[in-house]
Amino acid sequence: MRILLSGGAGFIGSAVLRHLIQHTQAEVANVDKLTYAGNLESVASVSDSPRYHFYQVDICDSAALDQVFAAFKPTHVMHLAAESHVDRSIDGPADFIETNIVGTYTLLEAARRFWSTLDDEGRSAFRFHHISTDEVYGDLEGTGDLFTETTPYAPSSPYSASKASSDHLVRAWHRTYGLPTLITNCSNNYGPFHFPEKMIPHMILNALGGKPLPVYGDGAQIRDWLYVEDHARALVKVANEGQVGETYNIGGHNEKKNIDVVRALCALLEELAPAEKPAGVTRYEDLITFVKDRPGHDVRYAIDAGKIQRELGWVPQESFETGIRKTVQWYLDNPAWWQRVLSGDYRLGRLGESNVSAQ
Repeated sequence: MRILLSGGAGFIGSAVLRHLIQHTQAEVANVDKLTYAGNLESVASVSDSPRYHFYQVDICDSAALDQVFAAFKPTHVMHLAAESHVDRSIDGPADFIETNIVGTYTLLEAARRFWSTLDDEGRSAFRFHHISTDEVYGDLEGTGDLFTETTPYAPSSPYSASKASSDHLVRAWHRTYGLPTLITNCSNNYGPFHFPEKMIPHMILNALGGKPLPVYGDGAQIRDWLYVEDHARALVKVANEGQVGETYNIGGHNEKKNIDVVRALCALLEELAPAEKPAGVTRYEDLITFVKDRPGHDVRYAIDAGKIQRELGWVPQESFETGIRKTVQWYLDNPAWWQRVLSGDYRLGRLGESNVSAQ
């Protein structure tokens, strides 16, 4: 396999890239613009591999993409490049429209142009795998309900609306042009190398710094948590074995209230890093602060991952308890990585409370 991986310097993309280089024989082209959330240090452990190739390219740059396709000649595209933070989409939706919608369109067209030049065997073997989110489905009201692959789309935020639009484009390119596509929709990821604006690393690093742990609303929002390395295994399996034209939901079977996740992090830090507790802090949990909820905040997401288990044999290897312990320990063991991230523009601020009418 020759895999063109968009967004390979991001959180999920870097996990997929590391998995491909460490556990398969695939040649991998990492196509990444290197925005604020792209970090080549996240793939440093595999960057010396002769099977790894890096192209600093914006997926909205059609000409540059054509050059990458012509030079690398992929058999598979795994499309992970995206603006992904809900709070940032509330404060500035334009980047999400540009990258997630226009960028997906541009990449689809570059793939279609390249695919059309292949012989019959090459065209039949080619795959365009689009990686999306469960947030396209909107909100779950009932406690027993789960998102399935046929759940109607009802996105709530500019981020989820942009991802829903990109999903529809991918399906249209399959139906209209015959491009062999696959879509996966995943629940909330967590794990090593996660950019600190996201909830779990944000809380870990704020706690270590003695800063408030800002919990939106009452913290009763429920999310299904998926360890990123479990997700990477699932994505590679779908790219290899998934049925063209199909969608697969990927979840961790770990529904947790946000407040319970924060309390679990505090308890782990009490156990694993008692000596790191800042002066004046008696318990990490004392830093929890409830703040104004963000606009359009969905109450519950939960994935039914039965289809990928039945058809492809994938199940998560990590429970929430094992995965969150590994995650906290990774941040404790790798301060150099996150300290370099924090030395840039990002300063552990919470976003998403701006007046959206001003956008």
